[in-house]
Amino acid sequence: MKLGFKHEWIETNIGLMVVITMLAISVAGMVEIIPLFFIKGTVENVAGPRPYTPLELRGRDIYQDNGCFYCHSQMIRPFRDEELRYGHYSLAAESQYDHPFLWGSERTGPDLARIGGKYSNAWHVQHLIDPRSVVSQSIMPGFPWLATTPLDMSDIGARMKALRDVGVPYALTKQEYEADVKKFGPELAKQYYIPDAQQSMIEQANANDYDGRKNGPITEMDAVVAYLQGLGNQVDWNKVNENQLVKDR
Repeated sequence: MKLGFKHEWIETNIGLMVVITMLAISVAGMVEIIPLFFIKGTVENVAGPRPYTPLELRGRDIYQDNGCFYCHSQMIRPFRDEELRYGHYSLAAESQYDHPFLWGSERTGPDLARIGGKYSNAWHVQHLIDPRSVVSQSIMPGFPWLATTPLDMSDIGARMKALRDVGVPYALTKQEYEADVKKFGPELAKQYYIPDAQQSMIEQANANDYDGRKNGPITEMDAVVAYLQGLGNQVDWNKVNENQLVKDR
């Protein structure tokens, strides 16, 4: 006797089709989710990764608002050609404070996971204003308004509080501040203290002159360049044990 189902019978029976579809989705979901309850973590044990400073955080938000992540991934995959071009493959630890993370796979433009420190502030400013003036074959649109738009710092506290609620160690209390001092050092802990966030943004922008207009108004360009300059250069790769990374995975 020949056994089996006819696809036509399933596909024409809407109720049965819904049940089978939901069953397939449920099984696939459990296969992916249940193992996560039996592992200690998915973040590699490496020193260096830290939360964004308030200025970098605003830069990241502006970066997202302008859709930059649609064309630039921030994920170097563990393949020889990618590591030769961009550097060490991306670690989960480097994105542990990202909400949302911006790894992606679209590369209309190059990957930016290791862009921090590769070019000067002036290069980034010129590239954002007029991309083809520094990369002749670029198809990236310009963002000249970043250099003239004053940076809105009024809601930075609310932004940091929202991230604090999902686990980013920004501090509201003295105890949280002291914990940040132990983990990240006094300089960064000061910037992670929410009540002083606006002042921290002003100090970082003035100290580094990201937009090239020293003592001028702090602009969105300051914030975006600060964010880009902090990408991918937090981990000291000379101190990373590759064998340990394999164990962490």
